[in-house]
Amino acid sequence: MDVIAPSHAASDPVERKIASYLDEIIALRRDFHQYPELAFQERRTSKIIASHLSSWGYEVATGIAGTGIVATLRRGDGEKRIGIRADMDALPIEEATGLAYASNNPGVMHACGHDGHTSILLAAARYLTDSGNFNGTLRLIFQPAEEIGAGARTMISEGLFVRFPVDAVFGLHNWPGVSLGQFGFVEGPAMASVDQAKIRIVGKGGHGAEPQKAVDPVLASASFITALQSVVSRNVDPQDMAVVTVGSIHGGSASNVIPENVELKLTMRAFKESIREQLKERIPALARAQAESFGAHAEVDYRLGFPALLNHRDETAFARLVALETFGDSRIEQGFRPRTASEDFAFMLQAQPGSYLFVGNGDSAPLHSAYYDFNDAIIAPAAHYWVRLVETFLK
Repeated sequence: MDVIAPSHAASDPVERKIASYLDEIIALRRDFHQYPELAFQERRTSKIIASHLSSWGYEVATGIAGTGIVATLRRGDGEKRIGIRADMDALPIEEATGLAYASNNPGVMHACGHDGHTSILLAAARYLTDSGNFNGTLRLIFQPAEEIGAGARTMISEGLFVRFPVDAVFGLHNWPGVSLGQFGFVEGPAMASVDQAKIRIVGKGGHGAEPQKAVDPVLASASFITALQSVVSRNVDPQDMAVVTVGSIHGGSASNVIPENVELKLTMRAFKESIREQLKERIPALARAQAESFGAHAEVDYRLGFPALLNHRDETAFARLVALETFGDSRIEQGFRPRTASEDFAFMLQAQPGSYLFVGNGDSAPLHSAYYDFNDAIIAPAAHYWVRLVETFLK
């Protein structure tokens, strides 16, 4: 395992305490990795988390959004309340790492590091119940179904912040390609919105030798894909961000047959809600116009996913200051930029003030890769960070 240099306070008691049980947390993380569970199916994971939290003295509420958990710890007479969230679900990916603790569940893999995020929060939770120096209320939120964009929204709709009120909520994500253990902060838009569209271009099938008797949806689809590039390059302000990707195209099954229809699947991302709305308007209109120009027609199913993740100014400044005071300036990733990936923590930040930060996973395979593995070396510093964030917020 890679090693991260200790904080500028080398004799920090938080570091020493976490180090004393770090091997147990790493073993737990690898167990989660070995037995991954898909969205809303995190029953084993949830049961293990709840058992540990209960044994450490937390008030544990289970069954929120099915498998979600909120653990509460109160100290003193302080009125402030802080929430820390970790996600638990895995992805429908066949793991190819060959690790000794690789997934035992065929076609399911922790390819985004949620096993690590959960373990980081558990490491912090253990310290805080044993040695935490704070005055107020701590809420630990273990969320299901982040990968399908439904977990945060469902927990909120089931009364998450009504039953368990907080004054601010925080979360983090590991990030491959960022130096190991470096912390990244972004004020405002930090991750993009994500929407999806399924477009079916319907023509008239026929023999490949007699195209004049058919209406070719393949040709219409090809023209639509080419024209689609104009949405970002000619409709979106060059100073704004938008991503439009055709990730899937299917039509026909033989080289000499013109199919009846072609189906395309798209994903759209943006930082601004106004750009998101622009994409929602232009893409279906372009699909229909392109199809009609070839004598075909387009059926469009455009579905909104989740909004851009917008970090609140004061909470982000606070979160960055905690990292600076805990680890020193050298551990803050300078010029850290927003990510065009998406995250359903955005819904929590719509409901409550807070911030979402990033921790470098080093030179690992990218997220959502069959070769990805969370780097256990960042568990201790990230848990240390959560401890200091809680203790500073609840002084």
